[in-house]
Parts: sequence; structure tokens; C-alpha cells
Amino acid sequence: MPPVLRLLVLLVSCMACAAAGAAATPSQCLIEPSQKLEMRSPVSGRIIAIHVERGSIVRKGQVLVTLDSDVEQATLATASYRSVMEGQIRAAQSRLSNATQKLKRRDELQKENFISAQDRDDTAADMRVAEADLLEARDTRELAKLEARRLTAVVSRYSLVSPIAGVVTDRLQNPGELAQTSETNNANTSAIVKLAQIDPLRVDVVLPVARYGVVKVGAVVDIKPEPPFTGVYKATVRVVDRIVDAASGTFRVRLDLPNPKGEITAGVKCTAGF
Repeated sequence: MPPVLRLLVLLVSCMACAAAGAAATPSQCLIEPSQKLEMRSPVSGRIIAIHVERGSIVRKGQVLVTLDSDVEQATLATASYRSVMEGQIRAAQSRLSNATQKLKRRDELQKENFISAQDRDDTAADMRVAEADLLEARDTRELAKLEARRLTAVVSRYSLVSPIAGVVTDRLQNPGELAQTSETNNANTSAIVKLAQIDPLRVDVVLPVARYGVVKVGAVVDIKPEPPFTGVYKATVRVVDRIVDAASGTFRVRLDLPNPKGEITAGVKCTAGF
């Protein structure tokens, strides 16, 4: 092989090796919870029970905190009873039935000229009043149903429910203390418990702008936590920033890292095999 050709082959081989090495160069990253929440009470009230501790695993929809709602519960019970009451409706139905029968008899008597037209009209007016009374009784019951529904929503606000499946990262208050809303208390101290969603986890990576356009949403990447943590995990690219930081010549990539068993620790530095 001529020396020039041999040199060209060697140069191409070196360039290929360098490119392969660059492609395999791991990038620094950070594993974090996909969400962090501070659970605050939407209403002020005395805390009756906190059903979780720091480190507790919670499911979506689980009751975390119960506030005193005795007054609201009693008001709800009254409205619920009124929403099923039949007495007023049955009484109005009875009056309407009686007025209807009475009008029929008055019609027959008026045809025979045994009573005056005024007498018959008065009876018809009584029947219309009875109809209105029945309608009012039914409207009253419907309003009671709506009030019971509203009070049910009010009572539900006295229970703090987890909006995510995750872990309790901190508990800031105790039973017997007063839970206050952010409007009545400093926002930094009004949280009762803090939550973090750890399945999936979030991985943030900063890459050089030279890799822009190479990294695609949906790509699968190996994630390796730094020691003393071990293991290699598969994460999927979810977001590639559309804005590049001109000062540093970098852009950010966010990945989803499944963690169904909770074996991967959040808050850990890692390397991503882009």
C-alpha cells in the first residue's frame, strides 16, 4: 500500500475512534424526584390526626391529615336529612288532590247553576295555590340537595388528600396544632407535610451545544448513579430544551427514570451515557 494511502487510512481510523469515544463520553447528571409538593390546608382548623410520618410511602388519594370538622359535619347531616324529607311534598300533594276534586264538583254545580261563577273561580284559584305549594315543596327539597352537595364539598376540604403516589419527605406540624391557610400565615411555615414523587424519577442533564439535534425525545439512555450507589438504569428522554444557553454553550435535557420498586435514591449525582 502506498505511504500516502496508508496515512489516509490511519487518519480516518483515528477520527472514527475519536468520534466513538466522544459519543460514549458520559455526561454529568442529577437524579431528582419528578415532583415535590408542600401540602397546605385550604381551610383553617385544628389538626385532629396526621396519618403519615416522615418516610411514609403514600398512594394517590390517601388521606394525609384530618382537621376538626364537627360543626360542618352537623350542618351537612341536617341538610342531608332535609334533602330526603317527604312530609312537605306529601302534604302539598294531598292539598292539590283535594282542591282538584273540589273543583270538579264545583264545575258540575256551576253547570246546573247551583253555585255562582265566582264560587267556582275561587275554587279554581285554591287549586292553583295548591299546585304552587307542591312546586315550592319540590323546589325546597332540590335546594336542600344542592346545599347538601355544597356542604359535602366543604367537609372534604377538612381532609388533606395526597394528589400523587410518593413518599413523605417531612412532617412540619402535629395533632392539636392549628392548621392555617397561606392567606393567614407565612407561606414558608404553613405546610403540614411535604411529599415527593419518586416513580418516575427525573434526571436533568446539561449537554454541549454540539450535541443539539443529536439527542431526540424518546431516546433511551443508560443512567449510572455515582458511588456508593451502584447499578445502571434505563431512562427515556422526555424534554429537550429549545433554548441554548449562549454564555455556556450548553442546553438542558430532562429524562424520565422509572422507579417502581423505589430502589433508586433521589438527590444523587449520576452519569448519563449519551
